[in-house]
Amino acid sequence: MTDLPVRVAKPALDRRRLDRAAAPSPSQRTLRRFLSHRLAVIGATILAAMAVCAILAPLLAPADPNAINLTRIAHPPDGHNWLGTDAVGRDVLSRLLYGARISLSVGLVAVGIYLVIGFVLGAVAGYLGGWVDNVIMRFTDVMLCFPTFVLILILVGILGPNIGNVMVVIGLFGWTGVARLVRGQVLQLRALDYVVAARMLGGGQFYVLARHVLPNVLGPLTVAGTLGIASAILTEAGLSFLGLGTQPPEPSWGGMLNIARTYMEISPWMAIFPGLAIMLVVLGFNFLGDGLRDVLDPRLSEH
Repeated sequence: MTDLPVRVAKPALDRRRLDRAAAPSPSQRTLRRFLSHRLAVIGATILAAMAVCAILAPLLAPADPNAINLTRIAHPPDGHNWLGTDAVGRDVLSRLLYGARISLSVGLVAVGIYLVIGFVLGAVAGYLGGWVDNVIMRFTDVMLCFPTFVLILILVGILGPNIGNVMVVIGLFGWTGVARLVRGQVLQLRALDYVVAARMLGGGQFYVLARHVLPNVLGPLTVAGTLGIASAILTEAGLSFLGLGTQPPEPSWGGMLNIARTYMEISPWMAIFPGLAIMLVVLGFNFLGDGLRDVLDPRLSEH
């Protein structure tokens, strides 16, 4: 018998190649799901606008935020001062724009500090387990027993009320929830087949942790960090409202509210506009965090 030549269905193979080439990549699918999530897009738009205002504050501010004008004390909004002036005649709009720099900086730096601490402790505890896990988690439980805001108040009062101390103190006391989140994720991931196989093939513990486990924790960690920035901004605003955050004459939304509480009845705009700014930025981070949680959750099906 003679071997018959094998005929390959070239059109079918070409169609498969085209289908594979036309299929969206994982990043494209993630971006498409993000853009289809309305709340996430709204949150990202709010935060982008806030970031632009903070970065371009010297160009957008109509006046020096610390310039005192005794002829326009507590002046209502008009064509000269679009959002009015405060108790010593400073332009409210200018102070809001410069205050955005402080609020966003505190949120990003403080959350960056406690994400690193929580990420390292949670990953080590979850992957190594045993007595290491017990020591780290019992220390975490002890930290959770103390009221965080009260501890922050005490430490800021001891170290001194300035923006640098506020960032560091918030970062040092905000890591507990992140550590527990990362530990739970690592405990689930380390039992998966591909992680066990990597260990059986001779991969070192920290190599397997860094190469195969931690990349899958970045999604939940991103969501936790996004939501944590909103909490850090609120904490800074509360400290500034109590006089333990940003010190005068530096503009801060919480500090503006502290000054405005005396003039609520006669000059309500002094409190309304910084309050709206805090509400918008916190709402933006919450919307973005909820959207990222839905987009990065692998259990959600693609529609």
